[in-house]
Amino acid sequence: MEFRQFQELMEETYGEQDRERGVATSVAWLAEEVGELAQAIRKGTHEQRIHEFGDVLAWTASLANQVGVDLEDAIQRYVDNPP
Repeated sequence: MEFRQFQELMEETYGEQDRERGVATSVAWLAEEVGELAQAIRKGTHEQRIHEFGDVLAWTASLANQVGVDLEDAIQRYVDNPP
């Protein structure tokens, strides 16, 4: 699945409730998921890492949708001119 397809799936599945939740709350959820990912990397199983990477990607896509950012555009920066 391409990033754009994933972002569209997230919009179709969760877009309305994500917008009701709002950006600030979604940022908080993303931060929590990043913390859970860090813990899974340090002490978790491979399956837990997969789960947490998925959660981080899902919340990232949700936030991108809420603020009008196409993740393909964001990724392109690393293709064209890596920092």
